[in-house]
Amino acid sequence: MTVTAQTSTAVNPAEIDLEAAVALLSEATSVTVLCHVQPDADTIGSGLALAQVLDRMGTPVQVSFARPDVLPESMRTLPGVDLLVAPGDVPAEVDLLVTVDCGSRGRLGDLADRLDGARRTLVIDHHRSNTRFGRYNLVDDSAEATTAVLARLFDAWGVEIDRDLAHCLYAGLVTDTGSFRWVQPGTHELAERLIDTGIDSAAITRRLLDTHPFGWLPMLSAVLGTACLVPDAVGGRGLVYALIRYADTEGMGAEEIESVIDIVRTTAQAEVAAVLKENEPGRWSISLRSKSTVDVSEVAARVGGGGHRFASGYTHEGDDESVVAELLGVLG
Repeated sequence: MTVTAQTSTAVNPAEIDLEAAVALLSEATSVTVLCHVQPDADTIGSGLALAQVLDRMGTPVQVSFARPDVLPESMRTLPGVDLLVAPGDVPAEVDLLVTVDCGSRGRLGDLADRLDGARRTLVIDHHRSNTRFGRYNLVDDSAEATTAVLARLFDAWGVEIDRDLAHCLYAGLVTDTGSFRWVQPGTHELAERLIDTGIDSAAITRRLLDTHPFGWLPMLSAVLGTACLVPDAVGGRGLVYALIRYADTEGMGAEEIESVIDIVRTTAQAEVAAVLKENEPGRWSISLRSKSTVDVSEVAARVGGGGHRFASGYTHEGDDESVVAELLGVLG
């Protein structure tokens, strides 16, 4: 299958299948792979796995993300990190630009303008709320992680998933399923296949999800002290939220900050949990989680965000009071 090259802004977006995506990647003469801001293991694992395959095929490739300045500590042992480059080193023009695990152009941060300099663009994702912002879009919202989409892509491509690729793919799978708390038919089969390559799944999981510096404990204490339960919110199903102010984040990595939502969401009296994170003074990112009855991707979409049915988010600019008021207003 051959895919005709066209400037990414010149034609309407197209939905493509695995075979068409393989054709795009196989024909590319140079590739930039972009991950989303505040990267998690699904976006980084996807980006590094894809970049390793391209690199082995002799295709010039680099991987990057706009912020923060450094890769989170928990992901620095992922194979392929040598293919990461600083945002300022991402070329303005490239034959094919691929985004992984990004639901919208805005999730690329300051690197979003690289879409405009690409001859062709390919979006690979699994978010229901994906805006199809690429010229070509491979979006499988039935997949539990973007790394699961990559596993299917590699199969269609005839790429053997070896230990290094499996390490990256497993990192995204274990984190996006919450250590396999949110699975579907086929999830465990994929995990077993990846583990059979010889990766140390326990060590990967421990490093990504169960390892924090001591400073995480006092930060957690301060943040949980802000927790508030609103029983009447969400139509009487209950909301619990906590604030992570900018001052609380000093010395903390992204993984420490992101981990708070998994503690707050355990509140029995609340269907929806939210953690409001002040990434910079006056600039917030809000993580939403629900248990069973609320589609928080629809909630986030009302204020320009998106994500999954039970895990989503959005951004806000303002003070403590305004970010809480918006949260309560959008949830009802």
